[in-house]
Amino acid sequence: MKSPSRMLLAAWTSLGPRFLPFADVATPDLPLSRLLRLSLFQASVGMALVLLVGTLNRVMIVELGVPASLVAIMVALPVVYAPLRAFIGYRSDTHHSALGWRRVPFIWMGTMLQFGGLAIMPFALLVLGGGGNASAWPAWIGQAGAGIAFLLVGAGIHTVQTAGLALATDLTAEESKPKVVGLMYVMLLAGTMVSAVIFGQLLADFSPGRLVQVIQGAALTTMVLNVIALWKQETRRPPRGAAPRQHPGFREAWSQFIEHGHAVRRLVAIGLGTMAFGMQDVLLEPYGGQVLGMSVGSTTSLTATLAFGGLLGFGWASGVLSRGADPFRMAAGGALVGIPAFLAVLAAAPLGSVTLFAAGVLGIGLGGGIFSHGTLTASMNSAPKEQAGLALGAWGAVQATAAGVAVALGGVLRDVISALAGQGFFGPALARPATGYAFVYGVELLLLVATVVAMSALIGSARHETDPRFNQEFKRSSP
Repeated sequence: MKSPSRMLLAAWTSLGPRFLPFADVATPDLPLSRLLRLSLFQASVGMALVLLVGTLNRVMIVELGVPASLVAIMVALPVVYAPLRAFIGYRSDTHHSALGWRRVPFIWMGTMLQFGGLAIMPFALLVLGGGGNASAWPAWIGQAGAGIAFLLVGAGIHTVQTAGLALATDLTAEESKPKVVGLMYVMLLAGTMVSAVIFGQLLADFSPGRLVQVIQGAALTTMVLNVIALWKQETRRPPRGAAPRQHPGFREAWSQFIEHGHAVRRLVAIGLGTMAFGMQDVLLEPYGGQVLGMSVGSTTSLTATLAFGGLLGFGWASGVLSRGADPFRMAAGGALVGIPAFLAVLAAAPLGSVTLFAAGVLGIGLGGGIFSHGTLTASMNSAPKEQAGLALGAWGAVQATAAGVAVALGGVLRDVISALAGQGFFGPALARPATGYAFVYGVELLLLVATVVAMSALIGSARHETDPRFNQEFKRSSP
């Protein structure tokens, strides 16, 4: 008789290929269980992102009374490291350690940065908000402490994600690399959803002490998940003591990459779309709290809704792209899906409809997932040989930089427009909190239109997009 644990493992393994997106990438040499274990580093990244752009920005703005512009700048601070993702990817491509590892040292270093930032973050936030005896401290102490915490977490996220995704591509065959990277991002979204639900439950009855417990628990969980993820994943080669292989310098490698295909045009289009979907990140939960009167737990669940929409988008895009669809057309389709979603969010305020707001959030996640998968697949398909880390780093650098700029810009615009509206600059009808948010969402709609135009110019430029089945497949599957 089989033990219950073996029966459960067998059931999970049989369900995986049927219901998990990208599960068909598993092979006898690289079983699904190993891939899922490796993907745990994405779960830790998703958890950190929920804290940074979801739970904490709501808590700082509403419960701690920190100005939205300052919160937006804090959340956007990790963007300082975003341009370095290309260099991190290049270094993990060419790194030679005494133990024969390339990716593992970077994943471990990033894990320690994440842990350190999360460990000091709750106390810095309490000082920043002036709670309890924290008001006795100068204001700059809280600002500096929170800034350092956000910088450390951001540096850790960028390092872990870049090196981890490169390691995932190292472990798979050439034709399966886009699929395995897609699987990693599905697990990122799954980690985001689970973390959002858990944080929402734990912070339903908010208190400063509970905030400290939740964030420090996240720090410990990050360490545990990442150690499990990287355990015995990377082969130690070349053998210890072997002469390092000669590689071109970063400038030469970058020149080769940027001259390949339509790299500059592609990266600009990715930046536009990322900004279009990213400006609302820091405003989503405050919008629900201030305009629609939702609780902390309810607004945190919106992050899970956003991630679930992204998961649906990734799953649908995977099926279409695996049949030879044009990834740039897919990305343009994601931007088109985002337009009615943002219109629904805009309409939720005058109608006072939480249901319409949640539906719009789900649509934003769906469009963002389709867009991200399209651009990610295009980037992987265009990556030169031996430059998987550099290609993923460049994609991540542009996406993270654009997202950080968008978050900061969204918070500043919301504060400026809300202040002008409160002074009656736009008339008495618009002298309400929703005006600042509505302006930001309107800017995002314009950026989505620009993204559709930019992506349309790239359709047909990917290497595999000459497949004659493409148009029929996409048209049959188009949302």
